[in-house]
Amino acid sequence: MTETLMTAPAASPSVSGVTTFAELNLPQPLNRALGKAGMRTPFPIQAATLPDALAGRDVLGRAQTGSGKTLAFGLALLARLSGGKAAARRPRALVLVPTRELAMQVADVLIPLAKATNLWCRTAVGGMSMQRQVDALARGVDLLIATPGRLSDHVRQGTCVLDEVEMVALDEADQMADMGFLPQVREILDLTPRDGQRLLFSATLDDAVENLVRAYLTDPVTHSVAPATASVDTMDHYLLQVDHRDKQAVVTEIAAREGRTILFVRTKHHVDRLTTRLRANGVHAGALHGGKTQGQRNRVLDDFRSGRVPVLVATDVAARGIHVDDVSLVLHVDPAADHKDYLHRAGRTARAGASGVVVTLVTREQRRTVRRMTDRAGVRPRHAIVRPGDAELARITGARTPSGVPVVERVRSYRPSRPGVRGPRPRHGRGREPRRGSAGRRNAAA
Repeated sequence: MTETLMTAPAASPSVSGVTTFAELNLPQPLNRALGKAGMRTPFPIQAATLPDALAGRDVLGRAQTGSGKTLAFGLALLARLSGGKAAARRPRALVLVPTRELAMQVADVLIPLAKATNLWCRTAVGGMSMQRQVDALARGVDLLIATPGRLSDHVRQGTCVLDEVEMVALDEADQMADMGFLPQVREILDLTPRDGQRLLFSATLDDAVENLVRAYLTDPVTHSVAPATASVDTMDHYLLQVDHRDKQAVVTEIAAREGRTILFVRTKHHVDRLTTRLRANGVHAGALHGGKTQGQRNRVLDDFRSGRVPVLVATDVAARGIHVDDVSLVLHVDPAADHKDYLHRAGRTARAGASGVVVTLVTREQRRTVRRMTDRAGVRPRHAIVRPGDAELARITGARTPSGVPVVERVRSYRPSRPGVRGPRPRHGRGREPRRGSAGRRNAAA
């Protein structure tokens, strides 16, 4: 897919005259909730898009993850929903996201604001209790945050009807395209009123997203506040060449550094294998990939956010939508598949103005391919040849010798530290996962 800047929709300036949320004429309960949370100054994407979104316009927003998109569409939806009431099984507004983790993060931000305006905001995602979602929908949900697969299940079963959806926000539209969800997204949009408002946000605007925009957005106004390249101002990028036989030792020394670190690899098997090796060498590491149950994924992310586990080993399931403060280093143990994946992985660090380091380990044979990828990402990384114990490796990454004392796995029940997030409920007292058919297996990855 070829990236394009999309010339069809009308464009608006990316910089707005809005300097405070108070200038937006939001409902007073929303203003009070924002002020109580210490949020008074909008991020650029919020300042740019909110005036048009609040006016009812269709909006196309181009912005990277971590740029404040959740409030950009969330405040508009909640403000326009204010004063109404949803009927049973008929949500009034919909937020579609590609993954469970992103759905939960959006819910963490919007549920407290919805409560302040007496609106019901709930999630419908795979891997979580279907019956709880059915019960919530039956009571009436004003704003539903959903993954495409699980929402499609509810629609097919008649537990959710979309004919009264006044507004739809699509977050991370490019990732939904990459994950193959666009057919489901189209089916969902076809069931909503054609004259409803659409807000679409995407880090990149390629052919698939452009086709979606042309089919479902009406005269959209476009706001672009971030280029589709990595920020050279807040990130330091390095290509570190290693001999194949030294790679595991180098990875272990980097993982043993101080500070919150994410290690990206390509396969679920490699995540589990590397995590086991790191823990055997004394590194407190957690594993995250699509093969984990939702409860396991919640526990790992909760441990990583809290600092109990400072190292996260993950597939690209963690490359988008997961916001964790103070990740100071991203390590590509396996190089990213393409420049978009590189940018999204790199975007886990240097968030909200903080600085960070992005390191890619390459063998001699991989140098040329990775150089082409970083060129496409707009990155000019510095290059070094390293071995275990090198002073240069320590200078760049903070690498150090691990303790060598194996980390013992702690068994504990999951008690989320974030509001509105629940782990899966055991069935029949034996902790079994609900049985799923082919659609359920696909939803579990969502």
